[in-house]
Amino acid sequence: MRVRLILPAVTLTLLPHQQAHAAGAAVVVTEIVEYECTTKATGDKQDVEVRVQLTMPTGARAGEQLSIGWRGTYVEGAELSAPAGGLAAGTKLYAYASISDFPGLTSGTGVGELGTPEAGEIIPLPAGVVPVLTTPNAAGTGTVRPAAINFGTTPSERAIECEVLNEDVLTTHALRVAAASGEPGDDPDPTGPVPAPVNPQPTRTVTATATATAVETAQEDAPGNGVMRTPRGGAATGGGGEAGPDGRTFVASGLLLVLASATGLLLRRRRGAGPRPDSAPAR
Repeated sequence: MRVRLILPAVTLTLLPHQQAHAAGAAVVVTEIVEYECTTKATGDKQDVEVRVQLTMPTGARAGEQLSIGWRGTYVEGAELSAPAGGLAAGTKLYAYASISDFPGLTSGTGVGELGTPEAGEIIPLPAGVVPVLTTPNAAGTGTVRPAAINFGTTPSERAIECEVLNEDVLTTHALRVAAASGEPGDDPDPTGPVPAPVNPQPTRTVTATATATAVETAQEDAPGNGVMRTPRGGAATGGGGEAGPDGRTFVASGLLLVLASATGLLLRRRRGAGPRPDSAPAR
């Protein structure tokens, strides 16, 4: 086993202005990953070094599939060769990413198309970016590192398995997943607008008014009740039709004045009927 100190090369790549404004900045990290590759049919082992470039997603949300970009190129002199029996037609590359410290999420898988090399030939890696896909079930933050790569016709039918040897020295990339669309944690103002106040007793007010009107009408229509009807449409003074002066007060005042006048007249007449001191006696 070879031990080598690897210094990862970190490159910060900004998207074009139009995309960076919408999706933010994508962090691209390239580093050398050491693999021990085993041919399952024979048990033969090869030491392989791949320069792996990971591109972390931006704008990831819970419940939605996210994609981590994986791109690999061999370090010269440390390529993977096809086994003696060659590779079956339809063999693919399966690239994995290890996800840690994230609730319910441990890995992502990417599939890349390959050629069909002959025995002893270098197995080509996909020329483009392989999307490593996974779907988080909840919001959170975790870390991502390059993981194993396998070669086979299906994920379970592997011809060559490559395990990471220098996992502890690989760069960890932050993976941030926001809450799903529509959840409270995603709303910039979870409280929302304050609703307008509602009249606490609308029904009681209407019922009280209707009851009072019915009682007044019954009293007014009852014969001989002595209640005077108040004209409708009067001024809103706060006292209704009972706020003005009572007519009975004027009637009583008038009666008192008449009685006082009659009493005064009677007294004057009695004084005038007595004998005069200078009158002569009757003969």
